[in-house]
Amino acid sequence: MPDAPYAVAAVLVSAAVTWALRALPFAALTPLRNSAIVQYLSTRMPAGVMLILLAYCLRDLPLTHASALAPLTALTATVGLHLWRRNALLSILGGTAVHVILTSTVFAH
Repeated sequence: MPDAPYAVAAVLVSAAVTWALRALPFAALTPLRNSAIVQYLSTRMPAGVMLILLAYCLRDLPLTHASALAPLTALTATVGLHLWRRNALLSILGGTAVHVILTSTVFAH
């Protein structure tokens, strides 16, 4: 069993490394907050990420099978909710709920 000073030193080093790793992103991003590039990315990235997720989720969807109706209906609900309310959280939660309900009930195998 390690002696007490060794254990205390190990805990202090671990705490310091943990604190530094958690503080580092905030320290690095502080000078970038007023950057034009970061502001541009903050407006464009959400749509880009959603587009990538859409392509990833629908890339292997067999359009000739009835099972494709659940994700396509959920996609329609997501787009409809977003066009109606312009709220990303509501759109994502609503589309997810539609997909889960359809795959759990109507299209359950």
